[in-house]
Amino acid sequence: MSPARPGLPTQPNTSADVIVVGAGLAGLVATAELVEAGKRVLLVDQENAASLGGQAWWSFGGLFLVDTPEQRRMGVKDSLALARQDWFASAGFDRTEDYWPTRWAEAYLNFAAGEKRAWLKERGVTFFPVVGWAERGGYTALEHGNSVPRFHIVWGTGPAILEPFITRLREGVRAGLVTALHRHQVDELIVEGGAVVGVRGSLLAPSAAPRGQTSSREVVGDFELRASAVIVTSGGIGGNHDLVRAQWPARLGPAPAKLLSGVPAHVDGRMLGISETAGARLINGDRMWHYTEGIVNHDPVWPAHGIRILPGPSSLWLDATGKRLPAPLFPGFDTLGTMEHLLKTGHEHSWFVLTQKIIEKEFALSGSEQNPDLTGKDLRLLAQRLGSGAPGPVEAFKSKGEDFVVADTLHQLIAGMQQRSPEVQINAAQVEREILARDRELDNDFSKDAQINAIRQARHYRGDKLIRVASPHKLLDRENGPLIAVKLHLLTRKSLGGIETDLSARALRADGQPVPGLYAAGEASGFGGGGVHGYRSLEGTFLGGCLFSGRTAGRAVAAAL
Repeated sequence: MSPARPGLPTQPNTSADVIVVGAGLAGLVATAELVEAGKRVLLVDQENAASLGGQAWWSFGGLFLVDTPEQRRMGVKDSLALARQDWFASAGFDRTEDYWPTRWAEAYLNFAAGEKRAWLKERGVTFFPVVGWAERGGYTALEHGNSVPRFHIVWGTGPAILEPFITRLREGVRAGLVTALHRHQVDELIVEGGAVVGVRGSLLAPSAAPRGQTSSREVVGDFELRASAVIVTSGGIGGNHDLVRAQWPARLGPAPAKLLSGVPAHVDGRMLGISETAGARLINGDRMWHYTEGIVNHDPVWPAHGIRILPGPSSLWLDATGKRLPAPLFPGFDTLGTMEHLLKTGHEHSWFVLTQKIIEKEFALSGSEQNPDLTGKDLRLLAQRLGSGAPGPVEAFKSKGEDFVVADTLHQLIAGMQQRSPEVQINAAQVEREILARDRELDNDFSKDAQINAIRQARHYRGDKLIRVASPHKLLDRENGPLIAVKLHLLTRKSLGGIETDLSARALRADGQPVPGLYAAGEASGFGGGGVHGYRSLEGTFLGGCLFSGRTAGRAVAAAL
């Protein structure tokens, strides 16, 4: 199936059965469900047609699935019980507001272990055969982390997830059921008699901005649309750094002064406040998911554009001064635990120290555009991952990225690191002690070093040994060189809280009763209930949360009309 083209024709309708605010993945899924039910939909989005699909288009395409054929072929024994154990241990639900998020978590787990894979397969979505192991935790069985690999990469990445729903949308347009209204910025939900009956907003000037680039906010008119129900699927706050800092949780340390953006600027959180004004309750706004392994994009699309390194477990992780991070804060183990530790050091950046052997096997970059082999379904290009050399996009960052230092000796490496962080004095003697001590642990097949042991244990998993984890080796062995250091920044990504919803995706008021006519899905609803993840994500659950909550909202509205 060829990829669906972005953009949809616009018709002059001003009323319909349902208004969907936001043309990202959750909005597209909800609209597809409504089309299947024969409902008339107005799909409203502030961006132009080029950005149809929102954040999902840029994604790596990872989905959390449980007990799949892909897992079983890789020797992984998973179950709903084990997935539930991991989810609730990671979520740490502990608030009265967690009533609906907890119920959404149960429902989503049943979906991920049940019909999710078959439902996607019916729509033409297939998976890369090697299942990834994200958020490994490294603690005990009843603490944060995935006990087994569950990160299923969609063949075709983010665009391939969007494709069946865009196709269904186009069918709805041709059938006269869908009207797409781009450059329509919703400023108000219309409330009459306590019920939401439509939206008002600003017509924005036409924009030719390419996908993801910042578009004009020039207002050239206004609009008003009416419907029996409104579904808010407008995303989170990751592109609005002021809002991120305003909601930053004290438990993670001080709010960062510098942030990279892992999402486009239009992920601005506007509709959250607008929904609250209309009566919806916002909960868990202090729960959020950002990354510590961000690097400055050498070819940016949006302001402060950062890319996340998806690391294997072998890089030595040092704080800004050169002190090694404590166990189990190794690459790929505990995102928020690492962020909390780093911010409490008083510095916002950190360092990976590694070798060419490690970067070739273990470095991947998040995003559809950084993985042309998977996104383009190019088997010849994919085969290069198994050969020598790092993937092309990784090598491009190594040569062009401002955060990379490459050197033949440790002295040269530390000097390069210091040049890239003149505001912090790196303790060169400490860095040397850390690396020499780590390398000595490799003289035996056993060790007290928890990271060395974790690397060896990871290679017991066939998928990691094949394409993800380098064989243990000494960093200072020249045969594995050159040495590489990567300066890492904090990178915004996802809101874990949002509009509180019941299991029918109905937005709830502060008294727990539904706001008549108002529904929410996707990141705007905390991926379901106002925070289905609790405090921590197990990864692969954001796209999946958009799929599940969008489907739920579309079906619930169709049934209610």
